[in-house]
Amino acid sequence: MSRGSHVLSSMLLGGALVFSVAGLACEHHHYYRVYDPYYTDYHDWNHDEDDYYRRWASETHRDPNHDFRKLPSGEQREYWTWRHNHGDRDHDRH
Repeated sequence: MSRGSHVLSSMLLGGALVFSVAGLACEHHHYYRVYDPYYTDYHDWNHDEDDYYRRWASETHRDPNHDFRKLPSGEQREYWTWRHNHGDRDHDRH
């Protein structure tokens, strides 16, 4: 392997590592799936669901930055009840 191709390979590997770490740092892009036990369906917790959650939190005078998964079950139930009465109806049903 020539010195030039070795340098190029090292640069490509370094660039790949930088982009991997940068991707991990962007937490807001990591979506997950949430099961709603009260309505027995699934919701992809993505940007749209996050917007609904923030709207609910605002309307009910709660902290919109509080992680939904850490809410007490009673508050999660309140959210799912509110959610099923607002917005789109085509979330994932599996």
